[in-house]
Amino acid sequence: MAKLLTFTTDTSLSCLPHHKFSHPSNNRFLKPSSSSPSLLNSRGGISRVFCSIKEKEDIAENKRIAPIVTGIRVGDELGIEKLGFENLNWPPWKNVPQRYKLIGTTSLAFVICNMDKVNLSIAIIPMSHQFGWSSSVAGLVQSSFFWGYALSQLPGGWLSKIFGGRVILQFGVLGWSLATALVPLVAGFMPGLVLSRILVGIGEGVSPSAATDLIARLIPLEERSRAVSFVFGGLSVGSVLGLLLAPPLIESFGWESVFYMFGMFGIVWFLGFQFVAEDQPLTNSASLSRSQSNPEPKSWETSMEELGGSLNVPWKSFFQSKAVWAMIYAHFCGSWGHYCCLSWLPTYFSEELNLNLTEAAWVSVLPPLASVVVTSFASQLADNLISNGVETTVVRKICQTIAFLSPAACMLLSSVDLGLPPWEVVTILTGGLALSSFALSGLYCTHQDISPEYASILLGITNTVGAVPGIVGVALTGYLLDSTHSWSMSLFAPSIFFYITGTIIWLAFASSKPQSFKKID
Repeated sequence: MAKLLTFTTDTSLSCLPHHKFSHPSNNRFLKPSSSSPSLLNSRGGISRVFCSIKEKEDIAENKRIAPIVTGIRVGDELGIEKLGFENLNWPPWKNVPQRYKLIGTTSLAFVICNMDKVNLSIAIIPMSHQFGWSSSVAGLVQSSFFWGYALSQLPGGWLSKIFGGRVILQFGVLGWSLATALVPLVAGFMPGLVLSRILVGIGEGVSPSAATDLIARLIPLEERSRAVSFVFGGLSVGSVLGLLLAPPLIESFGWESVFYMFGMFGIVWFLGFQFVAEDQPLTNSASLSRSQSNPEPKSWETSMEELGGSLNVPWKSFFQSKAVWAMIYAHFCGSWGHYCCLSWLPTYFSEELNLNLTEAAWVSVLPPLASVVVTSFASQLADNLISNGVETTVVRKICQTIAFLSPAACMLLSSVDLGLPPWEVVTILTGGLALSSFALSGLYCTHQDISPEYASILLGITNTVGAVPGIVGVALTGYLLDSTHSWSMSLFAPSIFFYITGTIIWLAFASSKPQSFKKID
């Protein structure tokens, strides 16, 4: 208080430099009058009275402007709006609802996720030449990512349910980004390289369950297809950016630069996400249900309480559901085609179609680039059908059937020797793989449809099984390629088989009806 009085007294004196309080007659405001002789006769009385008034005014003024000077966040009650600050729309996302901020940053995390996933599919070509790897060894290196990816699915879903997807997501991004930057340092030591890719897989493996938890908590049913498509559609964007950026980086700075650069992107995202995560919504969202719209982080005490009861997850009830088994097998089938093509298409375009590294990368961009367009259309179509009264299960079955049969038909055409020129083969494969993105409005929405409460755990279950093709399928493709020297037998034939059988199982048993999973003793 003493400092404040000293500050305000000095300010009050300095703001009246031309007033001489020792001689009141010099100030026209303090001229003596016959009506106030007592003030004139009081020694220093006038100075004390008017300085006291000025001090009170300055104290009030300082209270109003001090927070602005010091940068303290204050409310409208302090009069900031009178200075015009309410018209400043900064940062640009200031007025965006909190759930959209989180969905947007989560989608960006998935962009970086696939950039770090596809970087090896390009870098593996110069790395194989440098270290003398065969196709089998290259397949082993690429498949090691999926070992960690499979191991982290269930823990990721479990932890997301306890601590919230927002917390798990940010540490997953940080973990895989640091592991990505580690790859060039251990590339010459095979166990170290495999371990680093396993760590990348673990970090990326918790992300789908974390994102599913976020969507289940924040997004209502009529917006869910678009939210899921927007978030997981970031994977396609990440594939595009990764395949576009990797070749020039490799040619200019060496294959090591890809891992350093892409790892840095994730670290920057982690730092930026802290500001979004700490930004609380400006309005109360109590009018919406908690499972739809509450983005509040869980307290540590709440998380510990849930941890105590987390072993009561109704596992047996899950595996007694035909719908859950349909999701598990569909996820396995879709992942086989997706992961094998993601890992081997650049090599296929390079060796089978005789394209150089840059050309192979540019052609490999086309399927994920087309997927971005298809994803937007599919999500709008699905949400519109549901809004117009079409049963959710029917919509999910239609979307997933398109996602399976389209790439199967296109792979069949590409595998048969029809004498097609390379650009026609590329076009056919691009169309088929792009249409597989309908799965984002089919399978990937079903977890939230049947149980928002256990959505993250359900995705952890299906994604664990879905990661197996990344381990087995990617390595098996390399082995079959060395054995048969046939891309049709090693890459396309197994994928076609799983796409067709997956369609049959999905149409027979899939359901999006909400299910009450109860603990069964």
